[in-house]
Amino acid sequence: MRALHLLSLACSAAILCGPAWAQPAAPDPVAALVKRLDLTRYMATIKSLTLFGDRRQGTDRNRAALDWIEGQLKSYGCAAERFPYQYPPPAGAPVPVRATAPTSEISVGGGRRRGVRVATGVNDDPEAQPDLTLRRLNNQPSAPGPREEIYCTKIGAERPGEMYIVSAHMDGIGWGEAANDDGSGTALVMELARILSSPDVRTIRSIRFILWNNEETGLNGARAYVQARSALQGKETPAGSGRFPEPKWLGMIQHDMLLFDHGMPRPDGTLAKEQRPEADINVEYQESSKLAGPSQALAWELERANEAYAVTYPVTVGSHMTNTDSTPFQDFAPSISVRENERGTQVGNGWDPHWHQPTDIYANFTDKDFQLGLNAAQTTLAAVARLSGATLAGK
Repeated sequence: MRALHLLSLACSAAILCGPAWAQPAAPDPVAALVKRLDLTRYMATIKSLTLFGDRRQGTDRNRAALDWIEGQLKSYGCAAERFPYQYPPPAGAPVPVRATAPTSEISVGGGRRRGVRVATGVNDDPEAQPDLTLRRLNNQPSAPGPREEIYCTKIGAERPGEMYIVSAHMDGIGWGEAANDDGSGTALVMELARILSSPDVRTIRSIRFILWNNEETGLNGARAYVQARSALQGKETPAGSGRFPEPKWLGMIQHDMLLFDHGMPRPDGTLAKEQRPEADINVEYQESSKLAGPSQALAWELERANEAYAVTYPVTVGSHMTNTDSTPFQDFAPSISVRENERGTQVGNGWDPHWHQPTDIYANFTDKDFQLGLNAAQTTLAAVARLSGATLAGK
């Protein structure tokens, strides 16, 4: 049914309701919603997130960032809830395998490695951060124990028991500010929650906005959520109440690193200082997943939305989604990731020199970089508005 729903939407976009001259065109609610996105506001949200340093899981700065995100979501009218879990996972829980810098010819996820390669990985040296204030902010080490992640839900007016998930991870590592990884994705999800939670917005289906924790330790927050909630999908609780604590997952859209597509490294390992004019937004699904077909259909929904509503950078669809919080969902719901580069073959080859580094700070990104992130926001907002059946009051 999920696949048919996605494909029917794709087909319906091509059906005309009579000659164009027969009636005036109705206002497009999707275009109106996309216009509510603002580059300055998107940048300001990222900047606010960087005030908590790298937001490493299991630290006070991570918990302070969670409190701030919760307050922001509530101010948008999107009632925030917390999902608790334990890290490390309890004994006997599956242990994820996560490579940070694959070196084989086939990257994690299946993509064949091409072009110039630059060594990359995770910085664990605090002395590599020259900013003493930031070094002190990031100094507290992670401690095991209880964890939380934040989500809020736009309840569908007609089908509250079905929903799309729009997500990003709010934790980071590397002794920087985690501005791109993943302040850029977190800010996108928060901006979409703000716009779609507006009281004049009505959706047929529900939308859940989730900010994962523990992504950097191996997708543990997303894995815990799937393990706890997958069996609860679509169950009305209590019976007859019209309430669905965990609506059925129609699709999962993850956002992870959205700002930096400066192209392939040069032979000497350097990269262009400015965003390349031919930069694109990579939307990936996993071809080896049980729901590869519906996931691919969801990816093409984003491509079509980008064509219609994003202003600068196009979408490229790929089949090697990996190492991101949509991975635990891929066999349970159509799942895709949205990012600046292909995860395995480009990020893993050093296309983003700030990845997990002290240089992942707000000041190292330009307006053109932030525009790439805004284009991703325009793309997802338009696609989710279409898929959820969003309309505006009086339009």
